[in-house]
Amino acid sequence: MKYQSRPRRGPARRCARAIASLVAGAMLAATAPTTAAFADNAATQQEEQAMKIRDLYPLITTPALFEARDFYVTHFGFDVLFEASWFVYLSGPADGETRGATLAFMHPDHPSNPPGPESFNGLGMILTVEVSDVAAVHDRFAASGAPIVHPLTDEEWGQRRFMTRDPAGVLVDVVQQTEPAPGFWERYPAPGL
Repeated sequence: MKYQSRPRRGPARRCARAIASLVAGAMLAATAPTTAAFADNAATQQEEQAMKIRDLYPLITTPALFEARDFYVTHFGFDVLFEASWFVYLSGPADGETRGATLAFMHPDHPSNPPGPESFNGLGMILTVEVSDVAAVHDRFAASGAPIVHPLTDEEWGQRRFMTRDPAGVLVDVVQQTEPAPGFWERYPAPGL
């Protein structure tokens, strides 16, 4: 947010407010916006003020970053967008209208100093990869000898999935969206606001 100076007190501040109020009133009277125009203007202002995010990806610290790179390149068709001796940045192929996904790995002996440089220990994180044909992906994994830590399963909440683990220790849940069992989600309503 850009700082703007303004009069601190007294007559100058009151005068500035009065002028701003008159200008705003004159502009409103001159344009006489309709309710729809007002709503459009508010939506445009929200879009202009919203943070623009170019990418969002997990950065996993591991000494096995090149093994992890090879795992995602081999099994998921990721491309290497950038790599150095201590960092690997990957991008997965898009499916239809999607943009694909990005993922990065960093060696614990990296030269930068962000907080939390400890290696990932494999606990508390699941990376979900949504695909359009999970059975075909499962068959490819099984044929290649990649670890399958949860078998191909049809889940009643509306997913067909299996799980693997990458060389960095990340549990990878490979899913395909399906129809949930009738009434399943009615048993788990979200809390009211």
